[in-house]
Amino acid sequence: MAISSLLCYCLKHNNKLTFKGKWVFKQRIFRYGLGLLITFILFANASGMIPLRFIETLENLSYDFRLQLSLPSDIDKKIIIIDIDEKSLHKLGQWPWERNILANIVDNLFDYYNINVLGFDIVFAEKDEDPGDKILAQLSHSPVSSNEDFQRIIQNNKHTMHRDERLAKSFTGRKIVMGFIFKNFDTDLSKGKLPPAIPYFNAGTIKSFAFANASAYTANIDILQSSTAMGGFFDNPLIDADGVFRRVPLLQSFEGKLYPSLALEITRATLQNNTIKLVYSDEYEGTKSLEWVHIGDIKIPVDEYSAVMVPYIGRQKTFDYISAVDILNKSIPRNLLKDKITIFGTSAAGLLDLRTTPLESAYPGVEIHANIIQGILDQSIKHKPEYMIGFEILLLFLLGIILTIVLPVLSPAWSTISAILAIGFTLLLNDYAWNQEQVIMPIASPLILIVLLYVINMSYGFFIESRGKRHLTHLFGQYVPPDLVSEMSRNLKEINLDGEIRNMTVLFTDVRGFTTISENMEPRELTTFINAFLTPLTQVIHQNRGTIDKYMGDAIMAFWGAPLKDPHHGRNALNAGMDMLLAIKKLNRDFKAKGQPEIKIGIGVNTGEMNVGNKGSEFRVDYTVLGDAVNLGSRLEGLTKNYGVDFIVSESTRHEVPEYEYRLLDIVKVKGKDKPVTIYEPIALVENIDKSERVRIKEFHHALKLYQQQKWDDAEQMIFQLSQQEPGRMIYKIYLDRIAFFRNNPPETTWDGVFIHTSK
Repeated sequence: MAISSLLCYCLKHNNKLTFKGKWVFKQRIFRYGLGLLITFILFANASGMIPLRFIETLENLSYDFRLQLSLPSDIDKKIIIIDIDEKSLHKLGQWPWERNILANIVDNLFDYYNINVLGFDIVFAEKDEDPGDKILAQLSHSPVSSNEDFQRIIQNNKHTMHRDERLAKSFTGRKIVMGFIFKNFDTDLSKGKLPPAIPYFNAGTIKSFAFANASAYTANIDILQSSTAMGGFFDNPLIDADGVFRRVPLLQSFEGKLYPSLALEITRATLQNNTIKLVYSDEYEGTKSLEWVHIGDIKIPVDEYSAVMVPYIGRQKTFDYISAVDILNKSIPRNLLKDKITIFGTSAAGLLDLRTTPLESAYPGVEIHANIIQGILDQSIKHKPEYMIGFEILLLFLLGIILTIVLPVLSPAWSTISAILAIGFTLLLNDYAWNQEQVIMPIASPLILIVLLYVINMSYGFFIESRGKRHLTHLFGQYVPPDLVSEMSRNLKEINLDGEIRNMTVLFTDVRGFTTISENMEPRELTTFINAFLTPLTQVIHQNRGTIDKYMGDAIMAFWGAPLKDPHHGRNALNAGMDMLLAIKKLNRDFKAKGQPEIKIGIGVNTGEMNVGNKGSEFRVDYTVLGDAVNLGSRLEGLTKNYGVDFIVSESTRHEVPEYEYRLLDIVKVKGKDKPVTIYEPIALVENIDKSERVRIKEFHHALKLYQQQKWDDAEQMIFQLSQQEPGRMIYKIYLDRIAFFRNNPPETTWDGVFIHTSK
């Protein structure tokens, strides 16, 4: 039965082939309703109407997992941590140390090691007063102050007295950033002196944003903070519900003024252009949604609370730690710290500055600041913009609607494949957003939706195939691949039996010297032999989504792009041709073992505009393709003998499938055509070509350019060298013969390098 007759039969009996009856329809309606309900629940969670805590937990865990998978392997670390570690505590005593010791450390960092910036991840909230200093100060106002011994004692201890003044003096004129703490839920009185707020932001502007608003603070004593104009908070009011430090605010407000975080202020201190600018979306109900914080030319992605997702680059101690006592003693090389950004903090467990992060449960808080600074300077901070809520809703809507409609009508195998593809698509989309766009895409709810819809449909439709689909497969299985039959059963309305013009790809293959082979076989033996090689070649075509047009004795004609459209028809046809050559090699091994003759085939593939549809008479109709592009495909198959190759494609097919490596064969005019065509031999996928082969192909292409420029000697030399490397390749001999001919018979001045074939 012809393909067209089968199609007509199926179109007439569409209802019988598609549905099993009212029972199946009712079951599908129930599955549709359940799928839409699940989609709506997850839709409502994404939009904030029905918060589901377990999805938030899964989302956080998925973020942590992605972060761990994408830790950079190599990074130019710009920050060094001056560590109050166990070694320093053992040498210098318990914290807090005397301020004159800290002053010496600061002096050494700037004067000896020539650092760029120093930030303090600690607060000097109390004055450093020694009882002995108080006694000496009181005695200095008594009669004993005139005693020479007393004055000598005062002079000898002068460097240890007035410790806060000594530390403040070490701060003066240097890039020092002090740390302080904001309190967001504490009504206690504030303590210490705040650094200057960020200028050019008034109370009205600040109020229109969703900044965390502090109610009190603990800051440094006046004399220390007054010695430097820079300071930043290091508390975090935005810790996630599970206590993990994933995001940290860069800005907080207090009494109508805006203050930077310690990490942001240290970053500003390193930059010449450090003006802060806020970039936000349109106002909604009186509130501006913050999206970016700019420091000069640097853009920092933030959420509406000005929080950044901490760009962790590794586990603790990824950054270089240097013991504070080593700085005091100048016991490390000077070049380790030159022009570096340094943060003074602690990794000692006893000082309680360890935090829970996506990487570790006990992570030094000082290193969190280092990660943020590194991320800002490297522009590697991931963005979690507000519009991702809308994207999540859209993705849930599309996945929910598509899978709800599609899964009930698919077989279990295809339902599984569809779910896997949907998961793969979601993961690839997430990977692209994460690695290419630096955007954090919600992934938990889409994956939950896919899995739930799949499980529901499997519970109803597992191992159930529609009778119509099985019948259609039986009718079309000999002509069209089973996967295309499945698509046709769902898209019969898209199949056009009338003639139409489509961009398609056609393949011709023929057995070389088959007449000689057939003359030595009995009719029944010949039939068995033909079936032995046509069957696996047909399987290859089906596996690559091709449609058999006709068998012509030992030859096959197939096409891609109809009855159903195929956007990858060129690639599928070329893959089929390559697989055919592999199949023939396996067949020849079997033929040789049976004492039968081995065979060799030629393949021609062309892509172009073709007329496809019913062709024939009122007695017999075939669904086939016609046109110049089809004829050229047949000619290309015939040319394989002339060039000693197994496979030839046209330039249009090469353009459709750029992932293959090709050997340029010639520019020809085939019989019956006036327009020249460039023809190629496909070799293999680009990534599968070894270096020596690629070099030979490149050299041959260069030789052809010389040939077309009529530089006979240079072309001949290169092609001769290649022929020595591959003595069995016929194309080299062809061009060597042509060059020899043209030396004695120079072409006309208008010669364009085209070779005219006068036979098929």
